[in-house]
Amino acid sequence: MASKLSTSNHSSDIVGLKYVYPVLSRRAGGLSIGINFNTNNACNWRCVYCQVANLKIGVAPEMDFNLLEAELRSFLDDVLNGDFYDRFQIDDNNRVIKDIAIAGNGEPTSLNEFAKAVELIGQIATETGVFPQSDYILITNGSLIHQAKVQQGLKILKKYGGEVWFKMDSATEEGRKAFNNSGQSSQASLENLIISTKLCPTKLQTCLFDFDKQGLTAKEKQSYLNLLKKIKSSCTLQKIMLYTIARPSQQPEADRLGTLPAETLQGFADEIRLLGFNVSVSV
Repeated sequence: MASKLSTSNHSSDIVGLKYVYPVLSRRAGGLSIGINFNTNNACNWRCVYCQVANLKIGVAPEMDFNLLEAELRSFLDDVLNGDFYDRFQIDDNNRVIKDIAIAGNGEPTSLNEFAKAVELIGQIATETGVFPQSDYILITNGSLIHQAKVQQGLKILKKYGGEVWFKMDSATEEGRKAFNNSGQSSQASLENLIISTKLCPTKLQTCLFDFDKQGLTAKEKQSYLNLLKKIKSSCTLQKIMLYTIARPSQQPEADRLGTLPAETLQGFADEIRLLGFNVSVSV
């Protein structure tokens, strides 16, 4: 029998495929079908909580579109018509495809033919009846949305009823460098976020965690709230999704990280709601 699929097991090779993998998602609340563009474990950021082993700085490799199509069609057939749910011991209340999510082991928008891949996935999911009942999601750090090829992909994503989950873990330059190892400024990230909201429905996703036993600091909280005020006057967000660490980090900073208690996340969510945003919390 296959390994039991759980919210703590997000291994991209659990079903032995190159591009396609299943996830029981806390935020989605059911089966999420992940699509991994970054099969080389390359990303342009290095988030300290990242669970990808042997992560390296770089971009997604060239896509084998024939293999992606074959894997996705076969996997969807297994889920829809085979014994996938039984093999992976999935509870009855999770036996539904909540979404197909472009995510994986790095920044997916770094794929050279990003728009073509978004289109292919959309076509297959529509032909098999998965769309429009299930969601179509791009999980991204948003750092490349100023690029034309990425913007074309977001337009296609919207065509299939999709949405962007845009990462924003910190609104301070120090936090972005420490948490994400990103050299991109918060202002540049804000500008890309505004572009994203104009091209496709967009949600902000923020991972909150204890770093060096400092908890959620007053500076991080206030800077984030100040940034949200700018966002509110510049664009429309569908939702802000707060969550904390659920799986062990594979990065050198792993022993410096800790989860935050639910009451901390809920308290921060209440402060954000006072600004007029829809907020969800996953712990």
